[in-house]
Amino acid sequence: MGKTLYLECYSGISGDVTVAALLDLGADRLVLDRVLKSLKVSGFETKISRVVKSGIDACDFDVVLDKDHENHDHDMEYLHGHHHEGHERNHAHGTGTAQDHHHHEHRGIKEITYIIEHSAMTENAKKIALRIFEILAEAESKAHNVPVDQVYFHEVGAVDSIVDIVSVAVCLDNLDVTEVIVPVLCEGRGTVRCQHGILPIPVPAVANIVSANHLHLKMTEVEGELVTPTGAAIVAAVKTKDKLPETFEIQKIGIGAGKRQYECPGILRAMFISESTEQAKGRNPKAENQETKDTIIKMETNIDDCSGEVLGFVMERLMKAGARDVHYVPVFMKKNRPAWVLNVICKEEDMETLQNIIFEETTTIGIRYSRMERTILPRETRTLPTPWGEVLAKVCTLNGKEQIYPEYESVAQLSREKEIPFTEIYRYIVLANKDKE
Repeated sequence: MGKTLYLECYSGISGDVTVAALLDLGADRLVLDRVLKSLKVSGFETKISRVVKSGIDACDFDVVLDKDHENHDHDMEYLHGHHHEGHERNHAHGTGTAQDHHHHEHRGIKEITYIIEHSAMTENAKKIALRIFEILAEAESKAHNVPVDQVYFHEVGAVDSIVDIVSVAVCLDNLDVTEVIVPVLCEGRGTVRCQHGILPIPVPAVANIVSANHLHLKMTEVEGELVTPTGAAIVAAVKTKDKLPETFEIQKIGIGAGKRQYECPGILRAMFISESTEQAKGRNPKAENQETKDTIIKMETNIDDCSGEVLGFVMERLMKAGARDVHYVPVFMKKNRPAWVLNVICKEEDMETLQNIIFEETTTIGIRYSRMERTILPRETRTLPTPWGEVLAKVCTLNGKEQIYPEYESVAQLSREKEIPFTEIYRYIVLANKDKE
């Protein structure tokens, strides 16, 4: 089972600070080092160390560039045009929104794709890295009004940012992260100097990424750029949810240190979390042995001009994004048009994400929703043995008796692997466990 990662972006987010937080969470340094050595990119080395930011112990990931590649990314005097406390020259808080004018490495999406494809990354890590770069290319394309394949990353393609993005992808893959929750990105205000001149904060690339990917931005009173284009692109590429569960447990914490000195803490806190279960809240469903109440959201919309292929794809996306149930009901609408009512059952925290999918993928322009109370039986998921292998099953308790419901996908997978009829495996699980009662 993959892990759920929560990124707490109260001091913004950048590439290098994300790498540091993921390394602090336990990403394998040797795996990362092997991939970085395989990159067809020269002019850098990396340093991983411990630093103290705002009195908090944090991991620091530093891409040390040679003379030809270094930039002004942490020269506060250069970035903001006035004195900032602690403006030590450091390298890369993200994309590098500043670069020496005398040195450009013109790398487009084609060159960057080649570098990534010919590295020692896993297929999943390559996919993540390429997605981050695609999002950046689209944002820069819009900002400068040039086609995506003609976007040359004078800054984003700088060595430090290639290293940051590849490192984030490798660490996420190595940690087996499958869900990423990012409720909000906190951004500063004012202006920042970059290769194109003095730009307002958020810089155009960040604003474009936030707009195109429905990210939640919160402006703070901090003078300076907290969210870099690389940081925003990482969130846009990997975020699966906007809202935290109502209650959750923190399993592990990683803290990454930012390089720029602003009045906010300058750290990114990354946490592995899990949603609290009945047991985690200190209640044992077997002992309690009675129904519990909770609230769900039912969303629905009428669709009369979408193909069956589209509707099938929408259902798949909605289920993957956290919907508890999705179904279609055939109806006749005005002008005797055959149509469908799309119904989605979900938790309130997933509602916004699911609405966005419906608006993106279908022709609907309005979605109705209502809150509903429901009664649910205490339940838990168990692994049950069969003569052919183990199967997952949902076990519900009613009046002291257990009811077994084998999970379809788990049974189907075993059926395919062992070439045993689905019904035979299903029946075995139900009967074998009935005998135990």
